Amino acid sequence: MNFEHFIKKEMEPQDYDILLPYFKMRYSHTCENILVSNFMWKDYYHTHYIRDDHGLIWLMEVDGQPVTMVPVCAKQDLKHYFKVAEAYFNEVLHSKLTVCLADKEAVELLDLDHEKYDILSVRDYYDYVYDAEKLRTFSGKAYHKKKNHLNAFKKAYEGRYEYRSLSCGCHHDEIMAFLRKWEAQRDLEDPFHRDEYELNGIDYLLSNCGYLDYKMGGIYIDGELQAFSLGVYGKVEKMAVIHVEKANPDIRGLYPMICQQFLCHEFPDAELVNREDDMGLEGLRKSKMSYNPIYLEEKYEIRQK
Repeated sequence: MNFEHFIKKEMEPQDYDILLPYFKMRYSHTCENILVSNFMWKDYYHTHYIRDDHGLIWLMEVDGQPVTMVPVCAKQDLKHYFKVAEAYFNEVLHSKLTVCLADKEAVELLDLDHEKYDILSVRDYYDYVYDAEKLRTFSGKAYHKKKNHLNAFKKAYEGRYEYRSLSCGCHHDEIMAFLRKWEAQRDLEDPFHRDEYELNGIDYLLSNCGYLDYKMGGIYIDGELQAFSLGVYGKVEKMAVIHVEKANPDIRGLYPMICQQFLCHEFPDAELVNREDDMGLEGLRKSKMSYNPIYLEEKYEIRQK
């Protein structure tokens, strides 16, 4: 296949406005369909891409091996760009095609031959999707414990806390100082070091906020930042995607507080909330389930045999 008409390059913040229209061609409802997320994790995956006028193909690495995600294009073009990606892997990279984090709709649209491809459901990377109004109110029996924690926080810190919308220009250093402190408090054990890459990715977003579009907010107690969240809103899907949510783990009720306040102030029109996956971490899975998702957005891995 001739790839001369494709543009190939590493992701740079200046590419945001060029790449964003591709993400409006098909809405997958997964966090990977949010361009900001791809910028945040670009160093982790060593992300490059090739594109022409109608489709975008990711070039990434996992454990030193080339992988990609579902091509970013219109539904009717998905099979074509899947074949383009496969040809690029086979002919240029001299590797079999591996597609990570494929959404269920894409798998159904591709309708691949199981004799030629292994298609595996990967539970660790299912996105958790919630009713936004439930997270703004924590109403009903299912949220009784969350409401109790929230009320305990409000009582303990009455008159001492406030929510603030944050901007990268004014709060970059303050946010990163809080996140580094949070990282030290949590003492996370992740063999893939995703927590370290996540914080570096947030720093990258803050450093390049003039090019990128996202919202941030924080809870302050006695004037000190104690909880932070960052996300993006999809108007067509009416879905807020929460890429980052961190809070001082020693303060009871602070996590539900930042969850609620961030949605109320930054995404009041959202009907759904995607709070991303749990990466297979037991504690994170338990936490995400405790917010009572209305469904899980399935994801798959596709491997060329």
